[in-house]
Amino acid sequence: MRHSQHEFDSISDAAALAAALERPLGAVEQQLVALGTALHRQDAAAVDAAAAELHLALAAAVDHFTLAARQGNVPAPLRRRLAQAGGQVALQREALARATASLDRAIDVLIPRSAPATLYSSQGSSAGIGSDRFGSALVA
Repeated sequence: MRHSQHEFDSISDAAALAAALERPLGAVEQQLVALGTALHRQDAAAVDAAAAELHLALAAAVDHFTLAARQGNVPAPLRRRLAQAGGQVALQREALARATASLDRAIDVLIPRSAPATLYSSQGSSAGIGSDRFGSALVA
């Protein structure tokens, strides 16, 4: 099958577009793996670093895909991969929110927020004394 020069140009432009979008999308996917690994290892420093890198990679990918969409069609496979990456970000955000809520509940059990103490004042009767979340005495 013989193609005209115009058809060949559009094929090479589509290939160039796909290649230009592949790099930032690959960076997003790579940072998602790094973040997932850091979360699994419960390595707070690695989670922080991977989250920051993921944020930068997502911003770059969105910029590239926005420009590509303005100039023509974004290849469907790359669109699907970007949507999948967005879904993975949402899943990791949800998992992190659940872990944070679980940690907050554990802290509340160990250190209740409102544990009034019944202490006596210098007059010998109960005074308006309580404790804060960390057990420090608060005088009213």
